[in-house]
Amino acid sequence: MSEPQPAPDPRGAAPGPRRMKPAQLLFEPPEATADPEHFFDLESIEDPRELLGRATELTLAFRAAADRATEFQALAAAQLADPSRFDRMPLATLAEQAEWTEDYAQKMIEFGRSLMRSSSALPGESD
Repeated sequence: MSEPQPAPDPRGAAPGPRRMKPAQLLFEPPEATADPEHFFDLESIEDPRELLGRATELTLAFRAAADRATEFQALAAAQLADPSRFDRMPLATLAEQAEWTEDYAQKMIEFGRSLMRSSSALPGESD
């Protein structure tokens, strides 16, 4: 298993989509997750600098994972709402299944469509 890389300086980070490789998220053994005080072994780190570094890495990794999962949600929503599908899902049903409002579901469908367009664009082209 490789050592995690240091977290980037958030003060110098440029705004926009993150495409960095997040720290590896390791699954904890079931007996460790049964203890509510146990969280990725952070409670065993005594050096505050090391704790801050590892906690920051985990924070960035979880954010990157959440961003990526949101992109997949948007892609799925756009596909399910595609008018060319014979089994297209109505907006209200999609919103209910994803536990979104209909307004948010519509925004996610639009986001998913933009992701699909950008992934099918030729290099050098833009929307």
